[in-house]
Amino acid sequence: MRRAYLQTPGRFIWHYATERRFEFWSLLVAVMTAAALSVAMQYQLKRVVDALSALSRSDYTVWQALALFAILMGTESILLRFSAWLASRATIGVGVQIRSDLFDEVAAQSMRYFLDHLAGALGQRLTGTAGNFGALVNTVAWRILPLIVDYIGALVIFSLIDGAMAAALGAYVALSTAALIALGHKGRVFHKAYFMRASHVAGELIDVVVNMGAVKAFAAQDRESRRLRAEFEREAQDQHRSWMYTEKLRLGFDAALWLMAVILWGWAVSAWTHHTITPGDVVVVITLTFRILHGSRDVALALVDASLHIGYIEETLQVVRTIPAIPDAPALPGQQGGAGHISFADVTFGYDPERPVLRHVSLEVKTGEKIGIVGSSGAGKTTIIQMMQGLSDPQSGHIAIDGLPIRAYSQERLHAAFAVVPQESALFHRSILENIRFGRPDATDEEVFSAARAAHCDEFVAGLRDGYATIVGERGMKLSGGQRQRIGLARAFLSRASVLILDEATSALDTASELFIQQSIAREFRGRTVIAIAHRLSTLTAYDRIVVMDRGRIVEQGSPADLRKRGTLFRAMWRLQADGLLPDNQHTPRPTRAVSAGRP
Repeated sequence: MRRAYLQTPGRFIWHYATERRFEFWSLLVAVMTAAALSVAMQYQLKRVVDALSALSRSDYTVWQALALFAILMGTESILLRFSAWLASRATIGVGVQIRSDLFDEVAAQSMRYFLDHLAGALGQRLTGTAGNFGALVNTVAWRILPLIVDYIGALVIFSLIDGAMAAALGAYVALSTAALIALGHKGRVFHKAYFMRASHVAGELIDVVVNMGAVKAFAAQDRESRRLRAEFEREAQDQHRSWMYTEKLRLGFDAALWLMAVILWGWAVSAWTHHTITPGDVVVVITLTFRILHGSRDVALALVDASLHIGYIEETLQVVRTIPAIPDAPALPGQQGGAGHISFADVTFGYDPERPVLRHVSLEVKTGEKIGIVGSSGAGKTTIIQMMQGLSDPQSGHIAIDGLPIRAYSQERLHAAFAVVPQESALFHRSILENIRFGRPDATDEEVFSAARAAHCDEFVAGLRDGYATIVGERGMKLSGGQRQRIGLARAFLSRASVLILDEATSALDTASELFIQQSIAREFRGRTVIAIAHRLSTLTAYDRIVVMDRGRIVEQGSPADLRKRGTLFRAMWRLQADGLLPDNQHTPRPTRAVSAGRP
């Protein structure tokens, strides 16, 4: 996707305006024509009044003037309804495109990006930007353009009546509008503070709602309620400051508006008494004066509102246009990467470069090999599998998939090569069937059911009232941890990935279910690569090789049987679990003597 239009709000707005140029140009013409007709109606009203005051009741000139007035009014109404239809069609369509494009930009970011931004705040920004674009279009179309046309038309009509009066009106409108814009710009700091606070509070609220299970588990409902109320009150204070600043501007302008209107109306009546203008001229001066003076306040405030909408878009672009930490390579013709051969060559990596998580890691995983990765918490196990998927780049060393550097693959092609089942499977607020099918959207129902049986899902799905149509709730909270893990496994079985990654994927299962799942893995992924992280060492006894990690380094490698005989750290871990001294998911102790890296 081209990113040039994300650099400035002007480019962004122009990009989407030209996406639907026909609708937007038609909207512009329709609104300005309707506004011109509205001004013409005021002048035609003058002609009606003059006809009534100068001619007899039977004179057809009165009826002609009135008929033309009615035609102008009807045409204006038709144009306004047409422009409303155009605005709806254009802004709603562009809103869909904006949210879709911004989502694609955000989705291209690394996982670190999502750790640094609240999900709720990001979601609100994506939706809010589309809303602000639509509000900007409506502000320009309904609050700025018509009043500009009114202003120009009024000056023309006033100049035909009294040149001095037209000059006075023009000077007043120009000065008052400039003053309102300047003062309105000073208030932007209050409006910006409110928008930023509202975005933050929305993110905090969603964060608490999503983690309501933890809130209840720690009896923190009252505490979180007080904390959120304090956030709501701070947001309300910012909103009040923003609101009252605008109201003070309106109050001051209303006073000036009243004074200028009285002066112009008195001026017009005085001119009529001296027979220099007609009664129709007085009527049109009164109506247009009120319309223009009142409108000049609205257009100035509309310009301030437009700047706020642009400011919101600019702030969103600052968040969205962050250059992805992981560049995406273009998909190359014939690009494969589906064999499942992975190699690390002297890889060092750290989220903080001064504190590496992996230190000079060299590892080769052959196609079809099944390896387990073990070690204490913080040893670097999860980091290795994340780097296999291209979620982070090493500070030094190289990673290759099927002989090609990992960055030679497009992100989509690279991620398609892996089926990942984490300890806490990510489920959507959808049905069980849809969650499993997420692994391969084009799969048939029978293929989904087959994968579900392989993952041992049938036994709990059969007990649900709606079966596979059961909605699992947000993040799958209606299901147990073991049930969520089984759905995650079924999803992986359904995929056609060449590499299966299991990150404590069976930790919530009982022993019998885990044995069944291990048999399914061996059957479903026969000939494909399997990489498993496990604290429960007994789950890895049938694997080809075990990789033991400690402090970011590979310290032992070999088959489970060999490591139980000649290993040091692995053998200590095995004995502690076998003797029941160390729970399966507990940190493993480090050996008392130095351990050197070994190769199979």
